[in-house]
Amino acid sequence: MTTAVTAPIAAGTWAIDASHSAVAFSVKHLMVSKVRGNFENFSGTITIAEDGTPAVQAEIDVTSITTGNEQRDGHIKSADFFDAEKFPKATFVSTSVAPKGDDYVLTGDFTLRGVTKTVELELEFNGVSPGMGHGPVAGFEAKTVLNRKDFGIDIEMPLEGGGVVVGDKVTITLEIEAGQPA
Repeated sequence: MTTAVTAPIAAGTWAIDASHSAVAFSVKHLMVSKVRGNFENFSGTITIAEDGTPAVQAEIDVTSITTGNEQRDGHIKSADFFDAEKFPKATFVSTSVAPKGDDYVLTGDFTLRGVTKTVELELEFNGVSPGMGHGPVAGFEAKTVLNRKDFGIDIEMPLEGGGVVVGDKVTITLEIEAGQPA
């Protein structure tokens, strides 16, 4: 049995393990509920400098979106939303990490649909485990709320009685496991 250690993460490059991680989102639908989905293909690294300074780089294949509805997924990939044929990848490159109580704020440049904006993620470091014989593993959870219109996704689909089909605010939730080869 292994236990997580909350000691600082060791210097070096840690690769995101997509098979043990998740990139998910939720957005208001019809003003009363939420549509949830995730991206099946993504990758990234967390590089820790010798002085402990972290740097994060990640890439999301927006064509790998899944919401459980093929018709909706196709519409989200269209020019109305992601324009995935023209912009198949979203990227994140960190610019800073700052403590916030027991957690952190991860700030970086997020590019979606050809538009780059600075975003802040609430970041929780879950610790480091010695792993299962393939090197140590670190765990993180992060969350942010984006306005889709900031990234050029400005489709308006009004409802007859008022309101819109899709809300402006999109909550992004990350559950990340990253490993450092032994």
